[in-house]
Amino acid sequence: MARSLQTQRRWFPQGQPQTLQISAMLLYFNAFIALLTALLAGGNATLYLLLVAADAVGAYGIANERKWGYKVAIVAAILPFVLLIAIAGSVLAGGIINLLFEVALVALLLHPMSRSYY
Repeated sequence: MARSLQTQRRWFPQGQPQTLQISAMLLYFNAFIALLTALLAGGNATLYLLLVAADAVGAYGIANERKWGYKVAIVAAILPFVLLIAIAGSVLAGGIINLLFEVALVALLLHPMSRSYY
């Protein structure tokens, strides 16, 4: 019987620091919320689908210990700030709860424990 040399793919980073585990969960959560918003949104649905892709790919890359996943996750965490400023003119346009989650995600990804792992 031939042995498979494929590596096992994961959806959650169990063996990584807690900051990256929480970051992956928040990225998946953001992807889900952006997908719901894209389904309900009229004119900006493509922007929300871009956020869905960036969040999901970043979280999946982190879970599989890929450096590109960490970089995509950082871009995905900063992108909502850029879009809120570009579209609405203020980061508070999404609400205070949304702002707290976005700031927490950026802080977790840029935490020294997360950066030192990569």
